[in-house]
Amino acid sequence: MSATQVLFWFLSVLAIFSAIMMVASKNPIHSVLWLIIVFFAISGHYVLLNAQFLAIVNLIVYAGAIMVLFLFVIMLMNLNADTEPQKNKWLKMAGVIAGGALLLVFVAALKNADLKNQLVQTNSGEIGLINNLGLSLFHDYVVPFEVSSVLFLSAMVGAVVIAKKND
Repeated sequence: MSATQVLFWFLSVLAIFSAIMMVASKNPIHSVLWLIIVFFAISGHYVLLNAQFLAIVNLIVYAGAIMVLFLFVIMLMNLNADTEPQKNKWLKMAGVIAGGALLLVFVAALKNADLKNQLVQTNSGEIGLINNLGLSLFHDYVVPFEVSSVLFLSAMVGAVVIAKKND
C-alpha cells in the first residue's frame, strides 16, 4: 500500500467518523466543530486529487468563514436544553423515514455505478488546477456564472432592505 492510499483511507475514515459525530452530537457547538473537521478531511482529498485550489477555497470559504459564522450564531442564540422545544414523535418518525429513503437512494445509485472501471488520477494530471478551472468557468459557463453573481447581489440587497425595515 502506498502512502497516497494510506492517506486516502485515513482521511476517509476521519471524514466519516467526524460526520457521524456531527450528527450524533447533542451540543450544537460540538456539531459545528465536528463539521469543520469534515471540511479539513475533504480538503485533504482535494489535495490528493491535485486540486489545490479547491482545497484552499474549501478551507477558506467553508471551514473558515461559514463555519465560524455558524459558530457565532449558535453562541449568540444561547441554546440550552430548557428553551429547546420538544419534538413530536411523528416528526421524529418522519425524519427517520426521510433518512432511510435517502440511504436507499444512495445504495441504489452505488449499486448501478461501475466503480471497478473508474480510475482517479491522484497526484498527476491537470484536472483541478486553477488555470483549467478558470478557462472552463469563463469560457463554457460564463452566463451561469454571471447570473449567479447577479443572484448573490440581489440577495445581499434584499438582506439589507429586510434589515432596514426592522429599524
